[in-house]
Amino acid sequence: MKITIDIDCSPKEARDFLGLPDIKPLQEAFMANIQDKLSAGLSKEDMDKMFDLWMSPGLKQAGQNMEAFQNIFWNMSKGNDK
Repeated sequence: MKITIDIDCSPKEARDFLGLPDIKPLQEAFMANIQDKLSAGLSKEDMDKMFDLWMSPGLKQAGQNMEAFQNIFWNMSKGNDK
């Protein structure tokens, strides 16, 4: 037996229902900060710092970044943490 349920709701309604926080103000502040930095011109050191924050040390090896990201998201969607 297979049951399919379609739920028609907005992203805000889904977040509210699941009890997830609305991070839109945080995203807007972050993007405004990034835009200010880009307008002022980022140095190589700034780019390295941002890259280090966004990437774990194990993912920095050349040629593995996209595959590693895909594996992370694939595992998260399956519910596996490994």
